[in-house]
Amino acid sequence: MDHRFIVLTITLGLIIYGAYSLVKAPVDAIPDLSDNQVVVFTEWMGQSPQVIEDQVTFPLETNLQGIPKVKDIRAVSMFGMSFIYIIFNDDADLYWARDRVLERLNQAQKSLPEGVTATLGPDATGVGQVYWYTLDAKGYDPGTLRTLQDWYVKFALQTVPGVSEVASFGGYEKQYQITLDPHKLDYYHLTIDQVISAVQQNNNDVGARVFELNGTKLMVRGLAYIKGTDEIADISVATQNATAIRIKDLGEVQIGGAERLGILDDNGDGEAVGGVVIMRQGENADAVIKALKIKMAEVAKGLPEGVSFKTAYDRTDLIEASVKSIQRTIIEEIVLVCLVIFVFLYHFRSALVVMLTIPIAILISFIWIRWLGFSSNIMSLSGIAIAIGVIVDNGIVMVENAHRHLTENQE
Repeated sequence: MDHRFIVLTITLGLIIYGAYSLVKAPVDAIPDLSDNQVVVFTEWMGQSPQVIEDQVTFPLETNLQGIPKVKDIRAVSMFGMSFIYIIFNDDADLYWARDRVLERLNQAQKSLPEGVTATLGPDATGVGQVYWYTLDAKGYDPGTLRTLQDWYVKFALQTVPGVSEVASFGGYEKQYQITLDPHKLDYYHLTIDQVISAVQQNNNDVGARVFELNGTKLMVRGLAYIKGTDEIADISVATQNATAIRIKDLGEVQIGGAERLGILDDNGDGEAVGGVVIMRQGENADAVIKALKIKMAEVAKGLPEGVSFKTAYDRTDLIEASVKSIQRTIIEEIVLVCLVIFVFLYHFRSALVVMLTIPIAILISFIWIRWLGFSSNIMSLSGIAIAIGVIVDNGIVMVENAHRHLTENQE
């Protein structure tokens, strides 16, 4: 009785801070149980898995050994690609770990073949795919939609806070393709390397000098960026007998799509083009998806006529369904337990004490959830629902003990 004000003040403070933690805690459908890892990806197209293993994976793996707080290093070599997974201890900060790996990659780059560059994977986890969408368009070919996705939609959606990457899928990646005739190369005594070098040298802007004319400074530049297939076809590869040998004399130039390993079908309605939104590690999935949808509504205004977004996967539905299910279960448990307590104790004030401990304990648990960096998901909320019975038992024991002391004092 002497410390009633202090107890009520502390309890009220815990309730307010618990309610704040409940609102601010990240919300997701499933817990993130993936490893604390950094992925190193290297691409060297056209090479066999054994060559990738010997010249890319092994040099990188040996150079990455010895990084602090590393628990394990795993590597996979496949046709044209290499993946290295550096798994850190759980107490290691992800961005600190990425900095350490990037330092080692700068040193390991010297041991890789010319033209091969190792890059870091996105700062996401295995459960980071929170949203899939497709571009719903009638009358547009997959190549046009893929260009629209790669050069407009993707860059706009990557600016949403909490989004680590927007990975494109489907369609054709636009390419300027030169199909050379080997017989013509042999006739003019030219090689493929000479053709490649000629294209690279003719697809570049160059700067000259600045000179003054009538008090005005003029800058001289050479504008030579390629703008179409005709310009590529007119590039001179060599000169023989005062005659320029152009690419159109050696083969054909056309616009085509990059080689594909598969296609994506949209519910049996045909090929689809779209993207996968990947969330950063530790972000609030519910907040990221809501901000993403607002941005998509803005981006949709700039899409060509007849093109719109179509949702293929939205984790919001799973988040809302799982959270509402657990919330309903908790509310039903609280109501049922309160009725049982009131019936057995048959004393409103005593029952009220036990009833109030349930929501207060739940709010306090969210303080720890937020401090420990967990999210409000189906696992954590289920744990709270299971613990309600223990909370009630403790409350009943305390109330009965108080009744016993009051009875003894009255006697």
